[in-house]
Amino acid sequence: MNTKPFLHTILSPGLLNLYDVENSIVVIIDVFRATSTIATALYNGATKVVPVASVEDCISIGKKMNAITAGERDGKIIQGLQHGNSPAEYPREFINDKTLVLTTTNGTKLLHMALESGASQVVTGSFPNLSAICAHLNKTNKNVILGCSAWKNRFNLEDTLFAGAVIAQIRDNFTIHCDSSLMAEDMYSLHKNNMYQFIRKTTHWHRLASYGLEKDLEYCVTPDIANVLPVYRHGALFTGEQR
Repeated sequence: MNTKPFLHTILSPGLLNLYDVENSIVVIIDVFRATSTIATALYNGATKVVPVASVEDCISIGKKMNAITAGERDGKIIQGLQHGNSPAEYPREFINDKTLVLTTTNGTKLLHMALESGASQVVTGSFPNLSAICAHLNKTNKNVILGCSAWKNRFNLEDTLFAGAVIAQIRDNFTIHCDSSLMAEDMYSLHKNNMYQFIRKTTHWHRLASYGLEKDLEYCVTPDIANVLPVYRHGALFTGEQR
């Protein structure tokens, strides 16, 4: 009798409705750059990160909470917000003990979709917090959905690479009958030793590198440099699990 929980990989938010999200842990993956930025801000001492879907909510909630407002659309800082979606903007000396309200093109949208679909828990993952995500999933014994934020519902390589990195570490504890998961793990295995070179082939690299963000993108595929577990509860992402 199989008692292992199931793991599935969703390659795009446009596919979320095809999966049973209810009672699953959903890992929101938006490597370039939302979930890398969330991990970095929390690792560097942010009190919490409030992910919102719209620019208007970001501005209004930021004012109410006296928080830092940040976000991007199509890789650019949004007019009316204070900061962008670069992990480099949130060093400890800036973000420590502050609240960040964040809106992004893809990641915050998928997070709210997962919540509306009845996920039992939502966490955010990226290479900078790879080990924290894997340790959490290994010990919870719950079904897992690795949710790739993609790019405006179109498949992207970097989110799928991260899903593969997670699967490579935790596969023995899960039942995986999922072709997208098998593809993700194979792709990661092929390229894990030359990540900096491989990401240069991605459409997101070409889009964001044109804004001078090459160092950002390399940071975003570097494992465990902001190794915290961002967990969504009470309307925000906090470090660690709810006690």
